[in-house]
Amino acid sequence: MMKQTILVTGGTGFIGSHTTVELQQAGYQVVIVDNLSNSKAEVVDGIEGITGVRPAFEQVDCCNMEALKNVFKKYPDIKGIIHFAASKAVGESVEKPLLYYRNNITSLLNLLELMPKYDVNGIIFSSSCTVYGQPSKENLPVTEEAPIQKALSPYGNTKQINEEIIQDYIHSGANIKAVILRYFNPIGAHPSALIGELPNGVPMNLIPFVTQTAIGIREQLKIFGNDYHTEDGTCIRDYIYVVDLAKAHVKAMERVLDHPETDPVEIFNIGTGKGLSTLEVVEGFEKATGVKLNWKYAPRREGDIEKVWGNVDKANKVLGWKAEANIDDVLRSAWKWQLKLREDGIQ
Repeated sequence: MMKQTILVTGGTGFIGSHTTVELQQAGYQVVIVDNLSNSKAEVVDGIEGITGVRPAFEQVDCCNMEALKNVFKKYPDIKGIIHFAASKAVGESVEKPLLYYRNNITSLLNLLELMPKYDVNGIIFSSSCTVYGQPSKENLPVTEEAPIQKALSPYGNTKQINEEIIQDYIHSGANIKAVILRYFNPIGAHPSALIGELPNGVPMNLIPFVTQTAIGIREQLKIFGNDYHTEDGTCIRDYIYVVDLAKAHVKAMERVLDHPETDPVEIFNIGTGKGLSTLEVVEGFEKATGVKLNWKYAPRREGDIEKVWGNVDKANKVLGWKAEANIDDVLRSAWKWQLKLREDGIQ
């Protein structure tokens, strides 16, 4: 039996493409909207290669109200939205704050305004653990109740503002439901190596930098800071396998669409519940793949948080979701994806 039709904004991106796969495998029909500002249309081929089903794809910018309206007119069966479409480079957001505020906020406003008009019941919003800033010692691992801290970048601030917009809109009586998912650090690639993370330019995230160094695209990996108050002096993060993260969206969508009794807005941390240091990840990659990395320590980067990892009990109990992947397998999946990119002549 086919389930509801879901609109996935930013669906050709890293997390969006993996979530589209999991939605299709769970029986949902998917319409992808993406302006391809940070992804490629060929990703749709990869999704079809994995699932055997080609999702509908519309090259549309969510900030363009008319174009977005036309998507809802063309696909009148859309019942839920998963909203990934956003600019997401922390450093760039500091340099171009207006671009970030315009893109990330306008796109959400447009979607929320159109939902009641086109009878769309639920939205899953892609938020981030950046809203917690650097949690105090007593708030680690960080729960959903931990205080929200002043954002360290315009990017982080757009996540906080968008969470508030969703809550204010529903509080005003809008007849929609929302689940806000605060992710920790998504890594890895689909085991098929047909989709994965494809950063434009110099990667801002650790894992693409690791795999690009391992294959020789980058000369050297820098670990920023080895004088933090952690066991080995490097930053600690909660690294979540992108396929596990994608599955959490399927659970959240089921909850929003099929459980009328739940609260209109719910917030969940999505992570593994464990922190790994940068050094542990780098050494873990070498061990898992047998590939040696050329790396060195470099000075701290401005805006980097020392340590954060999630308490994910709520997602485990309420959503019935759990991160299951083994870190060695995840790191191997990232390497397999990098090798596939080389084979395809992409990187």
